[in-house]
Amino acid sequence: MRLLALLALTSLLTLNPAIAKQHTRAAVQDDELIEQGDYTNSDGQEVHRPAHSKSDKIPDGASAKCRDGTYSFSTHHRGTCSRHGGVSEWLG
Repeated sequence: MRLLALLALTSLLTLNPAIAKQHTRAAVQDDELIEQGDYTNSDGQEVHRPAHSKSDKIPDGASAKCRDGTYSFSTHHRGTCSRHGGVSEWLG
C-alpha cells in the first residue's frame, strides 16, 4: 500500500512541476546546522526551521539572522524570527 502511494505521488510530481515546487524546500546544507526540521509556510512550501550554524557562518539559503542567533530560511518577511526575538538583520 505504501509503495502504491509513493508511486502515485512520484508520478504526480513528475507530471506537475508546480506541485513538486510546493513540496521541495530550498537547498539548505543541513550538515551546517545544529537544529533540524521543517515547517510548511503559507504558500504550502517546506521551509527549514530557524537554526544555529555550527560554524557561525551564514548558512546557504538563510534569509535573516534572528536576535537569538539562529538563522531563518523564511520566504516572507511577516512572522520571520517571531519566536526567536525578531529579526536582527536581513540577509541577501
